[in-house]
Amino acid sequence: MNENGGVRHWHADVNGVSLHVAEQGPADGPAVLLLHGFPELWLSWRHQMAALAARGFRALAPDLRGFGDSSAPADPAAYTILHVVGDVVALLDHLRLTKVVVVGHDLGGQAAWHLCLFRPDRVRAVVALGVPFFPRSPGPVSEMFAARGDGFYITQYQEPGRTERAFNRYAAATVLKKFYSIKFDDLTAPPGVEIIDFLESSSSPLPWMTEEELGQYAEKFQKSGFTGPLNYYRMMDTNWMLTAPWHGAKITVPAKFIGGEKDTGVQSFGIKHYIESGAFKFSVPDLEVAIIEGHHYLQQEQAERVNSEILSFLDKLSGEETPK
Repeated sequence: MNENGGVRHWHADVNGVSLHVAEQGPADGPAVLLLHGFPELWLSWRHQMAALAARGFRALAPDLRGFGDSSAPADPAAYTILHVVGDVVALLDHLRLTKVVVVGHDLGGQAAWHLCLFRPDRVRAVVALGVPFFPRSPGPVSEMFAARGDGFYITQYQEPGRTERAFNRYAAATVLKKFYSIKFDDLTAPPGVEIIDFLESSSSPLPWMTEEELGQYAEKFQKSGFTGPLNYYRMMDTNWMLTAPWHGAKITVPAKFIGGEKDTGVQSFGIKHYIESGAFKFSVPDLEVAIIEGHHYLQQEQAERVNSEILSFLDKLSGEETPK
């Protein structure tokens, strides 16, 4: 184990993979598990880890399988939601943690919701950033996205090698910065254009990330490549088939959703309507929603606001769990 700026780094061999985990805060503090999204790493939670640790929590942020310093199985079939949630459960077992608060963003938000669905006995509460819980659809995900055409980013990701070849025309830092700079709602490229070519790259630094931090991300993605992360999207139809036993199931644990008002998909995915119509609360009865200023990478772009939203939820949770 090595320590850097109060963050401890270690590896755990769990569920057939080696997971790199970053940890901050007292080892005997209440555990908060932080699951990152695409294209990110444990580092995406640096601001939350410091804030949680300062309040006595034990913050644990793994690199998900296929990302960063965690191992990346070659087989795309090793990236289903059952594998990813299996990693999380095995990590909790490794740490001898019975229950945790789980916080997830983007792909990590999907993993967090499915941890609640598959193993509610292991979850005190869930906080999801950017991605609400959607009940299982009547048909495969690819059928829902087909109408958006070939320019839609998830459709482009489906073909093995296609997106990797497009990404490889750029340095990893440029690919990442293009994603981190996204300001529009619908991620659909014009006909015949790859999504990475469609995304704009700003020459000025990101206001919420130093060039050094961008370099830390880029170094890992330059080394690991993007195939593992893209395989999560390639398993969406498989996930739909595998989750048939949970069709119609609800999220029963206390939940908070934090969304950016300018996030990708708020309009195009119908997220705004889904929240406002009451459909989200129907599937997640014990739900709190906070829509804040910001875009997709909220926990970095609006770090202090996100920290206060998470900490206030944890305070409320502790109050409710304390015997009166």
